[in-house]
Amino acid sequence: MTSKLDSLQAALETALGPKISKLVRDRGELTITVKAADYFAVALRLRDDESLAFEQLIDLCGMDMSSWKDQAWDGARYVVVSHLLSVSKNWRVRLKVFCPDDDLPLVASLTDVWSACNWFEREAFDLYGILFEGHADLRRILTDYGFIGHPMRKDFPTTGHVEMRYDAEQKRVIYQPVTIEPREIVPRIVREDQYGGLH
Repeated sequence: MTSKLDSLQAALETALGPKISKLVRDRGELTITVKAADYFAVALRLRDDESLAFEQLIDLCGMDMSSWKDQAWDGARYVVVSHLLSVSKNWRVRLKVFCPDDDLPLVASLTDVWSACNWFEREAFDLYGILFEGHADLRRILTDYGFIGHPMRKDFPTTGHVEMRYDAEQKRVIYQPVTIEPREIVPRIVREDQYGGLH
């Protein structure tokens, strides 16, 4: 495994050079981070360079880093993470790109590189509000058409803004403000003297 990772790392460094902002090798995996300006060109190179040959995108997702590991985050808030597979070379790489503007998170769409990005990018847009420049059909995919906000953002209220229910009198689904009363749930702790056979 180590020699394969060594070969992949060398191939990445040779093919991409200074376009790699950061390379992390951890738990038998390689993660490369690139700048938003280089994102599309790097993706093309990862796919088309014969020494890399990442023919397949397995997954793409968005992340909100605003309180990463329950700590303050010093850096761009939104990141797009892609997992790529080379079937011919039998290796994988994780590609990360941070959106340079927190108020308008925007990176290039990779649908022209890997068509599998289509629904993944729509999901990242829907849940995080990340825009993908050049995407032919960037619209919500999981939430309702009139949904307001992006529910996976860490500042989105856990109860949401509206709820929907079927109204038997009107014979249709209606939307109304959330009626859940905010409350704090404190777990009850039961201590038993004989728990676990301890005296």
